[in-house]
Amino acid sequence: MDLTIDRLETVIIDVPLRRPHRFARVAMTAQPVLLAFVHTRDGVVGVGEGVVPGGPWWGGESVESMKVTLDTYVAPLLPGRSVADIAGLWSDISDRVGANLYAKCAVEVALHDAWARSLGVPVHVLLGGLARTSVDVTWALGAEPEEVVVEEALAKLRSGHRTFKLKMGALAPEEDTRRVCAIAEKLADAAGVRVDLNARWDFLTAKTHLPRLAAAGVELVEQPVPGEQVEALAELNRLLPIPVMADESLRTPVDALRLVSLRAADIWSLKTTKLGGLRRSRDIAAIAAAAAIPCHSGTSIETGIGTAASLQLACAAPSVTWGSELFGPLLFTEEILRTPLTYADGTLHLPDGPGLGVELDPDAVTALRRPHLTKEP
Repeated sequence: MDLTIDRLETVIIDVPLRRPHRFARVAMTAQPVLLAFVHTRDGVVGVGEGVVPGGPWWGGESVESMKVTLDTYVAPLLPGRSVADIAGLWSDISDRVGANLYAKCAVEVALHDAWARSLGVPVHVLLGGLARTSVDVTWALGAEPEEVVVEEALAKLRSGHRTFKLKMGALAPEEDTRRVCAIAEKLADAAGVRVDLNARWDFLTAKTHLPRLAAAGVELVEQPVPGEQVEALAELNRLLPIPVMADESLRTPVDALRLVSLRAADIWSLKTTKLGGLRRSRDIAAIAAAAAIPCHSGTSIETGIGTAASLQLACAAPSVTWGSELFGPLLFTEEILRTPLTYADGTLHLPDGPGLGVELDPDAVTALRRPHLTKEP
């Protein structure tokens, strides 16, 4: 087999959502997605996905910036190299492009997919083999009014979901706290309720209001303070009787070591997108395992491609014992895979087959493809 890379191709698609999804700062009705295709000389094509939750507010990147970065600076580095030389390619790409972890993730996943397909094995084999074959899925609810959130949660209970994550930070802290406490009380004894502040509160606000959420039955709080304020996160972790999960505070292996040294979070959110791909996610998951910290497979609201990549990692990393939030494909009105991923009773099951285990539907990609770099007004 010839593992030599022929070229890198990038495409932007816009996938509509079933309902608006509101974060602390923005809301979206469609998810822009960058698809990266690595073509080998043997005709094998690996695909990866670059996506950020709601645009550049979260990680500083957008699908538009990813496409320009990959087309201009990364694509020239790939032809003639082997898809198996992921470590060497990562080093050379990082010498040319600093940060930009979401863009790098798209290429890194595509390299894994192409390599695994060439070998006829699933990606998890390249990551060390299986620790599990499925993960539980927490359903994320937007920062919507109480009655809207409760109605959606009750409907999802009927389809098997047993844990829900509520977005906070879009309202004044007092109002937001009352809203979530009311929702938690209505879902008590039926489902687990978690909250995600998206790094929106300062330490004093978090110290004031989070104990009320814990008393109302909220079982976990994700990233209440800005990502760089790890000391504040650690103090809240010591104060609260419920687990604190790090997300924005965890982007690199060095971040992971800092979180361990301060014991700043009881749980870590692993997102292949924000961490730069599968290998860095695996490395951080190994640090978590050494520190006896459970991990949760997070989402940037990916399509079936990005979700399959995160699932391969979650099923290969022993420390991912706190379930997942890999609900992205269920939120879209359009399916871009030939065969959708299998969700059953609140659980996502690992697909069979080489590479990521899924196949893109080319007609769906064509229908959703953006003709220009930016959206038409």
